[in-house]
Amino acid sequence: MAVGTKELAVVELDTFEDERLVDELKKAKEELFNLRFQAATGQLESHGRLKAVKRDIARIYTVIRERELGIRATPAPVEAPAAPAKKTKKAKAEASAEAEAETKEA
Repeated sequence: MAVGTKELAVVELDTFEDERLVDELKKAKEELFNLRFQAATGQLESHGRLKAVKRDIARIYTVIRERELGIRATPAPVEAPAAPAKKTKKAKAEASAEAEAETKEA
């Protein structure tokens, strides 16, 4: 996550599936823990980052809750286009032989 939370805009969160949102939430909470630890030991350089991460967490919780209530739609699962089956050398040879036979007949 970049400072300023440009990565976790609400528009961006809308495209995430529920599992991805939970993963982002775990990462944000882990980062908040580390930032708090750094603040307690006096090693924290960017105090504004604490506020930004807290807002990220709240934003993620809001999107999750809105989906539970039906206010925000869960993104439709995007199906990957079916990849063409890989041809073996034998299948390629047969296909080229058939193509040659068709051109000879024509």
